[in-house]
Formats: sequence, C-alpha cells, structure tokens
Amino acid sequence: MSETIIKIEGMSCGHCTAAVEAALKAVPGVQSVAVDLAKKQAAVSGNASLTAMHDAIEDIGFDVVE
Repeated sequence: MSETIIKIEGMSCGHCTAAVEAALKAVPGVQSVAVDLAKKQAAVSGNASLTAMHDAIEDIGFDVVE
C-alpha cells in the first residue's frame, strides 16, 4: 500500500473537502483519505489507479493540479 498526494484546485470549504473525500473513498483500492483544505491536497493510501482517483475528483467539479 502506498500513499499518493494529489493537489486539488477549487476547494473552498468543509463541504468541498467532504465531497472530495467521499469521491476518493468510492474509488476501488482506496484504503484511506485525508483531505487538507489549507494545503489544497488529498493524501490517499491504497493501491487505486491514479487515473481513477483524478477522474473521481474531476467528476465532482474540482481540478487536479500536476
């Protein structure tokens, strides 16, 4: 199991972080998620596909920053 840091633009409040967390937890292979609004990033543990995680974030209206 590895940890991946995903930079996310567009989050502005607790509802945003909760939405991102829920979307990422729904991705197969994700074990845990910690979203940090101040750092504009999510720390994801597990063996999920990076593409699937990016798609899950973008599908709910946020932008993944490389």
